[in-house]
Formats: sequence, C-alpha cells, structure tokens
Amino acid sequence: MAERVRTATAGAAESHVGRVRSNNQDSGYAGTALFVVADGMGGHAGGDVASSIAVRRIAETDGIDFADPQEAEFALQAAMIAANREIGRAVAEHSELTGMGTTVSAMVRVGDVVATAHIGDSRIYLQRGGELSQITNDHTFVQRLVETGRITPEEAAVHPRRSVLMRVLGDIDQSPEIDTSVIATLPGDRWVLCSDGLSSYVPEEEIHAVLDAAATAQDASAGLVAAALEHGAPDNVTAIVVDIDRPGSAPQGVRLVGAAAAGLELDEAVPGRQHARLPALLLHPIRTATPEARFQPDSEDYLDALIREDRRRVWRRRVVWLAVIALLVAAVSVAAGIGYRYTQGQYYVGFDGDRVAIYQGVQGTIGPIRLSHVVQDTEVQRSDLSPFSAGQIADGIPAATLEDAERTVANAGGTGGG
Repeated sequence: MAERVRTATAGAAESHVGRVRSNNQDSGYAGTALFVVADGMGGHAGGDVASSIAVRRIAETDGIDFADPQEAEFALQAAMIAANREIGRAVAEHSELTGMGTTVSAMVRVGDVVATAHIGDSRIYLQRGGELSQITNDHTFVQRLVETGRITPEEAAVHPRRSVLMRVLGDIDQSPEIDTSVIATLPGDRWVLCSDGLSSYVPEEEIHAVLDAAATAQDASAGLVAAALEHGAPDNVTAIVVDIDRPGSAPQGVRLVGAAAAGLELDEAVPGRQHARLPALLLHPIRTATPEARFQPDSEDYLDALIREDRRRVWRRRVVWLAVIALLVAAVSVAAGIGYRYTQGQYYVGFDGDRVAIYQGVQGTIGPIRLSHVVQDTEVQRSDLSPFSAGQIADGIPAATLEDAERTVANAGGTGGG
C-alpha cells in the first residue's frame, strides 16, 4: 500500500467576493491531503448552494488511506457523482434553485503522486522547475472551438461566449462526464487550484511571478487573490496553493473558504467524516434571481448550433460596421459638398504672380486641395500699387461678390504710384 504523506503537504486557501458581486458563490477546501475548489452558478443563492454541497461532499474523502492512486482517483470521481445527486435532490426540494450547478477541480496526494478530478472551467496548475503548466482542460464552448481549430487561444480569451460551460455538476445531467488523472509529483512542486475569477483576469505569467515570489503556500494564495483584485476582477475569486515537500511551507490545518464556510461545521479531528447536510442558506427564504446563462449541455448538436449562431453574430457585426462606415462616409461627403459650395460663393483679391487677380473660393488648402481658383486676371501689376495696397492684396482682400472684387481692384489700382 502506498505510504500516505501528510506533514509534507502544505496547503492554504483564500477566497474573495470580487469587485462587483454581492455574494460569494465559490467554495474551497484545503485539507490534509485533499484540496478542492468549486465555482457555483445559477442565481443569487443557487451557486452558493451548489458549490457548498459539492465541496462538503468531496471533503468526506479526506483522511482516507487509499491503497493506491487509482483508488483515490475513483473516490474523487465517485464523490463528485454523489455531489451531483445531492444537488439534484436540493433542486427537487427547492424549485427556486432549478438550473443551479457548479464547476469542481479536486486533487488528493497519495505518496509521490496526486490524483485529480475535474469538471467545468476552474483550473489546476502545476509550477515545477521554473515553469507553470495548466493541468486541467476547460469544459467551455470556446475551448471546443480552439480544439477544433475554429479560433485561436488569443481569440478565445476575448470571445463573447467564453463563459459558456459545456459540463458542470448540477440538476441537468445525472451522469456528468468527469476528467480524472494520476500525475507524479516531486519535492518542491507547487500546485494551484483556482476558480475562473483568477484565471480569467490574471495572465499566467503574473500567476507564475506571484508563486515565485511567495515563500509559503499561505503567502501564495493570498498573493493570487490580491492580484485578481488589482486587475479589477468582478467575479468571485478563490485560490488554493499546495506545496509538496517544500522548505518553509508548513501545513495550515483544514480550511474552508467561500460559500462552504458559511454555516458548516467540520470535525477537524476527523476531517470530512461528517455527513453532508444542506447549508444554512437553505434554512432561510431563498432570494430568487435570474440565473446566469453560463451552462449549456455538452452535445454536438448544441455545439454546431452555437457555432452557426457565432458565425451569424460575426456576420451581423461586420454588416453593422460596414453600415456605420458607409454612414460616416456619406456624412463626410455631404459635409464636404456643403462646405465646397459655401467656398465657391466667396471671392477675394490676391496676387497671381505679380499680377492682381480675383479668386473664387477662400484662401487656404486641405492637404493638396486648393480651396480657390483664379476667375479673372487684371492688368494691374504689383509695381502699380502703393506699398500699403500691395500688402493688403498679398494678405487677400475678401469680397462678397465678383462685382465687389472688381471694385476693390479698381480702387487699389487707382492708388498706385505709377
């Protein structure tokens, strides 16, 4: 039987409601060998309940001496399926919670390996040897588009449907598909479990930098949440950091954060052995709200429909932009036409070389375009004018009509010194 290592596994958890939300729908558990993060969805109260049920049910597997990593892997998967059933029962008893669900990412250490179980878009990262790697795969609409080559990862990061989930625990699917794995872990490894309130707002390079700078798991989890808040994260954010045989990091004891911490009592002497019960939230009137449209079933028909809708959205956006551009061009053209007609109703007297001329339009240019042209040359030369008149004409003497311009020329010519 694999030896269970406890004292060398140091975990810490932090959670924050975020900059915009009024309640925390995330839940987290940092235990002796088990670590779980869940991100609830489904209205003001539903997400709280779903994530809390999931974390507390999965927490029951902490403290079990697994015979091998495969047994731990199966136990996590079974606990998540059981949590899915409990969420379904909660909905059956409280119809106001219909449509609630939660993502879950969990890991448990068994000797020199970890077993993981995952569904949704919460994530597990591994920092090892100066590199940060994403271990889990997001079960989202845009990730499917990336995997099928329809969009790039950079486009996925700003896609309007990046929050649409294809798989969650909830009351919709009685047998949800859960990803599991067994991964070797080494002394000095630092694992991170987080909700998308961190991964959606803090670049991986910054996550890596925060982990590098933190001496302990507690410092690291607090630093990650602080980084998300500095980026203005509107969503709930939860980060759990787990150090493997890492100097300076000591176990912090069992810790619950987020929605799971409200109204829940765990027997710390035997963590996780208490049977799950509905949180205190369900003992009070439910605050109903319109559920967030974040989950859609993981089916090829639905995926194809979303892709078609996405293409229509792109096409509509292009049509709108073309229409806006056409309107702007038309407006500029109309304004230019009105402005040109106005200029052509103006006249001024100026020099055409050394000869006095009458110009139609206004002085000046727009780029290479002159706003006036000569309509009448005269016989009056610059040398025929007094210095004062020559200076005025050089600056341009405006005239309301062609006749006014002709009188200006006659007057100027009569003041010459010839």
